Amino acid sequence: MMNPLAHKIRPNSLKEFVGQNHLVGKNAPLRKAIEDRYLFSFILWGPPGVGKTTLAKIYARALDAKLHELSAVSAGKDDIKRIVDEPNLLDPRPRVLFLDEIHRFNKSQQDFLLPHVESGKLTLVGATTENPSFEVISPLLSRCRVFILNSLSESDLKIILKRTKIKISKNALEWLIDMSHGDARIAITVLENTKRFYNKVDEQTIKKTLQHGFLRFDKKGDEHYDTISAFIKSMRAGDVDAAIYYLARMIEGGEDPKFIARRMVVFASEDIGLAQPTALVVANEVFSAVETIGLPEVAINLAHGVAYLALAAKDRSAYDALRSAQADVREYGNLPIPLKLRNAPTNLMKELGYGEGYKKYDKDSYLPDKLKGKKYLKNKKQ
Repeated sequence: MMNPLAHKIRPNSLKEFVGQNHLVGKNAPLRKAIEDRYLFSFILWGPPGVGKTTLAKIYARALDAKLHELSAVSAGKDDIKRIVDEPNLLDPRPRVLFLDEIHRFNKSQQDFLLPHVESGKLTLVGATTENPSFEVISPLLSRCRVFILNSLSESDLKIILKRTKIKISKNALEWLIDMSHGDARIAITVLENTKRFYNKVDEQTIKKTLQHGFLRFDKKGDEHYDTISAFIKSMRAGDVDAAIYYLARMIEGGEDPKFIARRMVVFASEDIGLAQPTALVVANEVFSAVETIGLPEVAINLAHGVAYLALAAKDRSAYDALRSAQADVREYGNLPIPLKLRNAPTNLMKELGYGEGYKKYDKDSYLPDKLKGKKYLKNKKQ
């Protein structure tokens, strides 16, 4: 079986690696770790096609470690046990486990992995498109450094696509980069398939490749982000039919139901907020159902929740108030708290005026003096 082009042109060293300068540029943390041959566990968090797998391979190669690659979608405890039980005498090199889509490992599987990472039998390099603080258990997360990867820039993608040595017109190149949304794997795969099927690459042949279904996109690629965007915007607009349609697309496409439910919890406070506070209760109950019931039945709970959120009245005032207050905190720093609001556990503090003049339920502003009278929450009920 012929290797995909993306695999053939995968970089073998940092010298060949493109993008993520904040991690692998001069004096950047991951570059330092690789150059110093520092053995430690870490998690790479970022969108698809930005170099997570490549960096794991470069890291293991630089440390002359034995790399074991598993996908959390199909792997389980037995696969971990097999790696750990392998006799050291056969290969004394350190063992690096690259666990792709680590967010797909459930709590029990992560608990099983933890002691092997803790003891140093395994050095874990996890990769995820989801926030690890939500998906990785705290004890395991505390033993890993988290590196955040960004979508590749237009200039990054141009360098990478040039390495394919496939001739492509300037307009087609720009169109391909735009539609790949910073995902090198998508861009390379589209380019490779277009060349294979049409023997020339321009805008027309690229579009034909996509339209005729020659390429099935990774559900964690552009379709993942486009669909969740359409889902949120449909609920925001109150278009319940569109919201349920995009929900169905995500479920049928194999999207993680926890990912959907989590976005619903955020939406309940961000977009509905004070207009219908029970929305947060409903969204949290849907999330709880996802955790206790699972697919396929939980799709019904998700649909119930989506319909409720889409039809609810909308009010972003609490969200806007938070963002406005955060802006002031960033601009002014920690402004002095008014004396009357300060805690006064000692006599000295009382003598200094801490807590003096405080009255329950008075109407005076409790904000720092510089912000006195400022209104963050602009709500008709206020």
